[in-house]
Amino acid sequence: MDKEMSIVEWYRDKRVFVTGGTGFMGKVLLEKLLRGCPDVHRIYILVRPKRGVTPSTRVEEITKLPLFEKLRVTNPGALNKLTALEGDITLPDLGLSEENRRLLEEEVDIVFHCAASLRLEAEIKLAVEHNTLATLRLLQLCRGMKNLQALIHLSTAFCHCDELELEEKVYPSPADPHDVIKLVQWLDDDTLRNLTPRLLGPHPNCYTYSKRLAESLVAQEKDHMPVAIIRPSAVLPVYQDPLPGWVDTLNGPIGVLVGAGKGVIRSMMCNQNYQAEMIPVDIAINAMIAVAYKTATHK
Repeated sequence: MDKEMSIVEWYRDKRVFVTGGTGFMGKVLLEKLLRGCPDVHRIYILVRPKRGVTPSTRVEEITKLPLFEKLRVTNPGALNKLTALEGDITLPDLGLSEENRRLLEEEVDIVFHCAASLRLEAEIKLAVEHNTLATLRLLQLCRGMKNLQALIHLSTAFCHCDELELEEKVYPSPADPHDVIKLVQWLDDDTLRNLTPRLLGPHPNCYTYSKRLAESLVAQEKDHMPVAIIRPSAVLPVYQDPLPGWVDTLNGPIGVLVGAGKGVIRSMMCNQNYQAEMIPVDIAINAMIAVAYKTATHK
């Protein structure tokens, strides 16, 4: 019996496309791919210009973070494998130029869709546009990829908050995501606000609802492309690798920890019977990288 190819070997010469590469989890993903899979051929990152800073400059600034220090010391040449492509998940065709779209369709083997709006207080229109419609646009791009071996969609364990026990399966959608997308595009803001509670049902916010709809869109493609959904819980700072404790966001439990550490938050009402579901970011990213390998090699 032939020896099964290792994850590192499988990533050799692969071309990867990442959305959300400038976010917390995206940065850890880029670092781990470059350092843990040193023979990966290239990583394309969808990046929008921000406050006059070009996409390529934004990526260059990311690589100067302490998170990348170990990589800068051991294999600095690997950073040249990062290529920023100007785009925006909120725009038609992800804001990609025709040239870059063709490039991705011809070259990409693996896609990690990490881009999302994490604003829990966001209204339904913004949440659906950033999390549901953006996923649809990505799927439309991936349909044209000639060499696609794995599309990994980063979801959340909290998009099925009405389930007491979350299983590794796709759950029925509360509504047709295509209908909800059309709804937020043609209804005015006041009408949408009035309709939101009925749409959300058991969901505590528009974020979890829009992510649940996005899962349905991904699941609809299972017969047409190799897809997988990963559902981390609340994401914590790096546990071990490459830099224990590293974090650059105040999302989730980090804001509470920082507020308490600074003495701003002195007390907090909690329910002792509740269990806080959390996962260190490096563990979640390791799983994402492994899931792509498994999706491609275990049909």
